[in-house]
Amino acid sequence: MTVHVSPENCPALVLNADYRPLSYYPLSLWSWQDAIKAVCLDRVTIVSEYETKVHSPSFEMALPSVVALKEYIQPSRHPAFTRFNVFLRDKFQCQYCGSKHDLTFDHVVPRSRGGRTTWENVVAACAPCNLRKSNRLAGDIGMHPMQKPFQPTVFDLHNNGRLFPPNYLHESWMDYLYWDIELES
Repeated sequence: MTVHVSPENCPALVLNADYRPLSYYPLSLWSWQDAIKAVCLDRVTIVSEYETKVHSPSFEMALPSVVALKEYIQPSRHPAFTRFNVFLRDKFQCQYCGSKHDLTFDHVVPRSRGGRTTWENVVAACAPCNLRKSNRLAGDIGMHPMQKPFQPTVFDLHNNGRLFPPNYLHESWMDYLYWDIELES
C-alpha cells in the first residue's frame, strides 16, 4: 500500500560537499521547492529520495530527502553573537541555577558598570536569577556562572546542538547525523 505524503512534509537535509550537515542546530533543511530548484540548477547531488513524487504534465520527480552541495562552503569559524547562540553555548540553561525555563541573558559585568555585550560578558540566565543579580557584580552577591563565558567556535555550537535533536528526523538522514536516538516505528 502506498502512503501519500504531502510535499510540505518532505524537507531535504542539506549536506556540504564533504557530506556533513551545513548546520546541526538549527538543522540545515530546505523546503521541497528549494531542493528541487537546487537540483534543476545543478547545485546539488541527490543523495537520497522520499517515495513522494511531484508531477507536472511532462515531468515526474521523487522529492530529495538528502542533498549534498556540489561546491564546498567553508564554515565560519566564529558564529554570530545572537541570543539563540548564547543560549546554545550555555546549553539552554541558566548559568547561575541551572533552570531551563524563562531564559534571558545577563551581563556578568552589568552594562551600567561598563560591561559590554560580548561573548565573554554575557550568559544565559533565568528571569528570577537575572532579577536577583540586577545591576550588581556576580561576585559581590555570590552568584557565579557555572562556566566562564567564552566565544564559542562553530564546532562548540554544533556539539551542543547535538544534545537537542529536532522533533522530526527522517530515517534517510540518520547516516549523516550523530544523535544517539532511536527512530519511532
